[in-house]
Amino acid sequence: MSRILRKVVTLGIAFSIGGALAGCSLLPKEEEALKPPLVKPKQENYKTVAADKGSIIKSINGSGVFESEETSSAQFSGQGGRIDKILVKSGDKVKKGDLLAQLIVDGLDIQLKEQQLALEKAKYAFRNARDSDEQAFKIAGLQVEVEQLKYDRLDKQFNSKQLISEIDGQVVFAETLVEGDFVEPYQTLVTIADPSNMRLALRADSGDSIKDVQVGLPVEVTYKGEKITGTVTQTPSSAPETTNQRLTEKYARTLYIDLPSIPKEAKIGSIADVKIVTEQRDDVVKIPRSGLRSYLGRNFVRVLEDDQKLREVDVEPGLVGSTEVEIVQGLKEGQLVVLQ
Repeated sequence: MSRILRKVVTLGIAFSIGGALAGCSLLPKEEEALKPPLVKPKQENYKTVAADKGSIIKSINGSGVFESEETSSAQFSGQGGRIDKILVKSGDKVKKGDLLAQLIVDGLDIQLKEQQLALEKAKYAFRNARDSDEQAFKIAGLQVEVEQLKYDRLDKQFNSKQLISEIDGQVVFAETLVEGDFVEPYQTLVTIADPSNMRLALRADSGDSIKDVQVGLPVEVTYKGEKITGTVTQTPSSAPETTNQRLTEKYARTLYIDLPSIPKEAKIGSIADVKIVTEQRDDVVKIPRSGLRSYLGRNFVRVLEDDQKLREVDVEPGLVGSTEVEIVQGLKEGQLVVLQ
């Protein structure tokens, strides 16, 4: 009996295992993982330019201002005072001898008139004394001299309180003052310029930027589309010596340019475009300035080879223009230079 039971159990276990294995065969097989697609690395694009041969120039470009070659600064000398009135404003035209400004005279004008009267009386008495004795005539003559000295002294004092134009011209500056304002001795109150004699002034940020400019260099001037060739007539190194600090500072960073003829529409203060070529070299290898790289004193360029590989090449730069630079050594015409 026990033998029969053992056979039954053994058969049951066998059927169970077989069923399990059969069930496993009914499950779907797992899909194989997809391999990543092969992608070519993206080719990097470089902005390049071929080194070429040609001319390169170094120039100074800026805006020149028309100004008069002859100016006059009106200022009280000797002593200052309180202003009575300024009779002109910027833009006014004046003649030589015109009154520009006056200090408060404190009755000096009346004193001058009174002294003028005293002088005339002395002269009248002198003429009438001609028929008198010699002593009376001599006294009358001395009285005229005394009154004349008094008048001259008062007249000089009165004139020192007036500013008179020394030239014909146009007022280009007039100090803004009101009655009673105090002015210092030698303070410029009015500046007059002669508009019939003009030149161009090109002011630089510093003297170093125009140190290569020499007197006599030609200048390309453009005013309202009209092109004129002028000439540099004064540089910081050729400027006249002056004790005027303001002029010294002005001359130190200003170029003056003469023109063969002044455009009809040009006035004092008008602006013209100016170009001065200070150096030029022809038939040289050149590249854009953005192609030249510098690091710790080393100058080099990046050259793109035929196989699209980059190679750094040490170079010797030469003349540097506004947009291009000369390459003296290290680069040949036609090589592709990578720009920054």
